[in-house]
Amino acid sequence: MMRMIALIAVCLLPGVAQAGGYAAARTLPAGTVIAPEDLVAEAGTPAPLAEAVAMVGLQTRVTIYEGRRVLPAQLRAPVLVSRNQIVRLIYRAGPLQIEAEGRALGEGAAGDRLRVMNTASRSTIEAQVNPDGTVTVPN
Repeated sequence: MMRMIALIAVCLLPGVAQAGGYAAARTLPAGTVIAPEDLVAEAGTPAPLAEAVAMVGLQTRVTIYEGRRVLPAQLRAPVLVSRNQIVRLIYRAGPLQIEAEGRALGEGAAGDRLRVMNTASRSTIEAQVNPDGTVTVPN
């Protein structure tokens, strides 16, 4: 039992050799969108290029300090709509399309659902964030 606890403790220490990965080349504040120059392969371990490619373009959830390993749990899709941002609200039904101005009541990335208040009617609805930053009301 003590061996197992010691093994777990050693594996959790920073800098312990694990499978190859990437570390932050500089301190990345929360909300930073990862660029290729923000990542460096960890010394002495082969790091798969596909892992770095998958991280580029994602946004950090927390601050990642220089030299620390970048973990998938610390990243998310970039936020396109921020809380209280004025957004274009779109409703489509067949050939009919209605557009209105809305205020986001949360934040979201492409594909996320969030609550939006129609600024004209003050009604709150749920809408999906589009890749261009607009939000669409589902039918």
